[in-house]
Amino acid sequence: MLLENIVTLFMLILLQAVLGFDNLLYISLESQRAPKEKQKYVRKLGIGLAVGLRIIMLFVVVKLVAFFQDPWIEVNTKFFSGAFTFESLITLFGGVFIIYTAIKEIWHMMELEEHDESSDKSKRSVGKVIFLIVMMNLVFSFDSILSAMALANHTDANGVVVYNMWLMTIAILVSGAMMIWLADKVSEFLQRNRMYEVLGLFILLIVGVMLLTEGGHKAGMTLFENHITAMNKTTFYFVIFVLVLVDIVQSRYQKKLNKV
Repeated sequence: MLLENIVTLFMLILLQAVLGFDNLLYISLESQRAPKEKQKYVRKLGIGLAVGLRIIMLFVVVKLVAFFQDPWIEVNTKFFSGAFTFESLITLFGGVFIIYTAIKEIWHMMELEEHDESSDKSKRSVGKVIFLIVMMNLVFSFDSILSAMALANHTDANGVVVYNMWLMTIAILVSGAMMIWLADKVSEFLQRNRMYEVLGLFILLIVGVMLLTEGGHKAGMTLFENHITAMNKTTFYFVIFVLVLVDIVQSRYQKKLNKV
């Protein structure tokens, strides 16, 4: 039993790490909207609050799992249909918000405005940045919580599904600590290499598209009689790999051109 719990805990931590990549990128980019001297504080407090709320959400979802699975809104027209659960609505909202954020930041970059200490980026309040980090962390939490519940459960003698809350809680705490550490590293890297911030925003845009397709798939959504299919993780990571590869090749080619 002990060995089984250790293996399950390892799998839960690995799951949290894999599913938390897009969340980590968002935190690293969003924290740069706060004043420079407050950015580390914002990341630590934002992630800390989000981890606490994620644990609370875990207990709520376990108690009310059927409530999150039952449709809240049902639409059935000739051009559009779907049965929207609470989970699918949150996922769709997260996708729309992330796409909006990424497009807005990309547009600002295309305007070629200088971003100094008095710019809009540094004027965003600490409270607002922390709020956005916490809210988006919770949006990303649904998949990881439901996946963790699928891994850390067993059926008792009465045929009732029992969830190992201790293992899931420890996995959330460990992944939160890793996220705080990695968010600082990723943010520092982006600040030293501003050119990669563009890459990060386009990856964030893909994350938003993935969330939209995932929310639509969970709701059984159809558009013009075409079913929405969720972008799987393999496709997502392949697209990211291609984006990173193109960025590396382009930057090296640009350096060679500058030497000519």
